[in-house]
Amino acid sequence: MPQPEPHARPLSISMPRSLTRLGLSAKLLLVTVLFVMLAEALIYFPSIANFRRNWLTDRIAAAQVAALVLEGAPEDGLPEGSENRLLMGVGARAIAARIGGARRLLSLDSMPPPEVSRSVDLRTLDWLGAIEQAVAVLVVPATMPIRVVGEAVGGADFVEIVIDEAPLRRAMLKFSWSLLLISLLLTVLTAIAVYVALNAMIVGPIRHLAANVMEFEADPENPQRIIAPSLRADEIGEAERALARMQMTLAEELRTKKHLAELGLAVSKINHDLRNMLAAAQLMSDQLVDTRDAKIRRFAPRLIATLGRAIEFCQATLAYGRAAEATPAIRPVGLRQLVAEQAELLGLPENRQLRFDNQVPADLIVPCDPDQIARVLTNLMRNASQALVQAGAADDAQPTLTIAAALVVNGVALRVIDNGPGVPQRARANLFQAFRGSVTPGGTGLGLAIAAELVRLHGGNIELEASPVGAVFKVVLPAPRV
Repeated sequence: MPQPEPHARPLSISMPRSLTRLGLSAKLLLVTVLFVMLAEALIYFPSIANFRRNWLTDRIAAAQVAALVLEGAPEDGLPEGSENRLLMGVGARAIAARIGGARRLLSLDSMPPPEVSRSVDLRTLDWLGAIEQAVAVLVVPATMPIRVVGEAVGGADFVEIVIDEAPLRRAMLKFSWSLLLISLLLTVLTAIAVYVALNAMIVGPIRHLAANVMEFEADPENPQRIIAPSLRADEIGEAERALARMQMTLAEELRTKKHLAELGLAVSKINHDLRNMLAAAQLMSDQLVDTRDAKIRRFAPRLIATLGRAIEFCQATLAYGRAAEATPAIRPVGLRQLVAEQAELLGLPENRQLRFDNQVPADLIVPCDPDQIARVLTNLMRNASQALVQAGAADDAQPTLTIAAALVVNGVALRVIDNGPGVPQRARANLFQAFRGSVTPGGTGLGLAIAAELVRLHGGNIELEASPVGAVFKVVLPAPRV
């Protein structure tokens, strides 16, 4: 005895725990802090470079005053003690100025001037160089004095000073700490403001969406689990409305599938007994063939064939519920004869309420499964004849059912044409869907659904063509492969 196939395990999707430790709000806060700190860093480096330039410019300005004093000094120099007071006021070890082509020097040290580790020319210093030199002062402090050159006023050409870098570095560090404290305060305030704003506008609604999706997953058939969209006009509002539409569609589909499953269970229970009853009726009708009554003998084959079709239809309904239609057994079939047989089974030639017209060419051979295409024809012709009998012709003419066929580029086109009331607009959207595309009130729509499935198994297609009167169902069967 074959073993039943194991049930497929439900797909389980889980994220690594390391990625789920931080919630969306925490990640948002972290990203906000990082970007604000990056912005502060981009502000800091130009600021510290500008602070250094201003500090040195202040020293050059003080040295310019000393240069004016040198310019007005006598040739034998300044009085004793005046030079030291000028240098201490500037905070420099030496001050030099070019006045009238001659270089004047004030120095605390004896000649020659002290050696320097760096030279800064404020006259040609650009922003990139200023930032680079400011970082160098903080990272690699100088061990010897530095030389600074700047513009002069009055009759001097330029002013240069030699100063210790330690006071400059201490001032830069103090400025850096002050800027850091201000930056941290601004970062915290900005991060909190951005966090609160984004949490209210984005994170909160997204959490609401996520919570609703999880609740809907737990009980998708409960209409109370469908999200109530807000009036927001942004992307989150669109997402809420799209989610609501999807949930309503999915809930409706699940209810439909549940009804189909219940129907399949009911059909499977009655199918056995119904087939037995139909088979018994078929066996009893076989005895009518031997009767002497000519009329009974003429109708007996039709009765037997009808019972056989009834048994097949019962099996087909159950097969549709299991989606177990067999692969078509393709062979050449005379289409006109097949149409005539189905019309005979439906009693169309003898039906006085409508006229049946078989316009299929006698020599038209179609590659198909005759049993399956017979079921397609039966469903389409029965629907058309019922519509004509119940509602009559739409143009007050004689109710007429016409079957036509012709060769087309991609195969054979078969048309079932009637001049009845046509297909209601409400049924067109789900025309070939079981239990949703019924043309007649109270119908199940199984006939058209089965017909569409059988045509697709042949590699063809079925559609409702536009027509001014009645309904035209077009079935295209592909040509045989060469």
